[in-house]
Amino acid sequence: DLFHVHYAIPHAVSAFLARSILGGRTPRIVTTLHGTDITLVGNDRSLYPMTRFALEQSDGVTCVSRYLLDKTRTVFNLDRPMQVIPNFVDTDRFRPIPNPTLREHLAPRGERILVHLSNFRPVKRAPDAVRVFARVRAALPARLVLIGDGQDRPEALHLANRLGVQRDVLLLGKQDDVETLLSVADLSLLPSAEEAFGLAALEGMSCGVPVVGTAVGGVPEVVQDGTCGFLLPVGDVEGMAEAALALLTDPGR
Repeated sequence: DLFHVHYAIPHAVSAFLARSILGGRTPRIVTTLHGTDITLVGNDRSLYPMTRFALEQSDGVTCVSRYLLDKTRTVFNLDRPMQVIPNFVDTDRFRPIPNPTLREHLAPRGERILVHLSNFRPVKRAPDAVRVFARVRAALPARLVLIGDGQDRPEALHLANRLGVQRDVLLLGKQDDVETLLSVADLSLLPSAEEAFGLAALEGMSCGVPVVGTAVGGVPEVVQDGTCGFLLPVGDVEGMAEAALALLTDPGR
């Protein structure tokens, strides 16, 4: 009765084609946009006509943030109704769970634990997380836990080696149980160049972890600057490091 498809490319197009083969106006199509599909179209205009058509043919379109809705209207010049339904997390799963054994394993000398969770695509700017960490590490004992894998992993590790902090950088790769790791962290780093929402920030905050990240895209809709973290301009490694140290050296805060 219903196709609920995620991402305009390729799933909204695929849903339209499937419905065309079946004939009629059923099943209905709801398309949820997440961001990278809109960026993809912006970088490859040959996809524009088909994507816009698929969105127009959808019975409902939802976006994960107000930022993404506004950008979608601008990119595709759409005036059709669309609705913001933010991403969410299961707060029974993502919650603060003390785990002294895991914390001691990750930081055996009582170091502060910083975490970066992403798919390590260039837009996530994982090397900036390493640069921020190197500045934090120079001021106090700390360890950086990298969760995930992707294109920029080798660059991040090479940078850690070049900055002399490789022994305190732990690359854990892809993990299913990220909530357990987030719960033992002191701070989450999100230095992305672009985020339609910033789910990693929400996952961290749900586990009681403040965020130091960039004020881009939908992130300001998720992270209240100065309340549950700090947001700075893209590439402001020094500013992010100062914000991180301000939090890590103030237990009450």
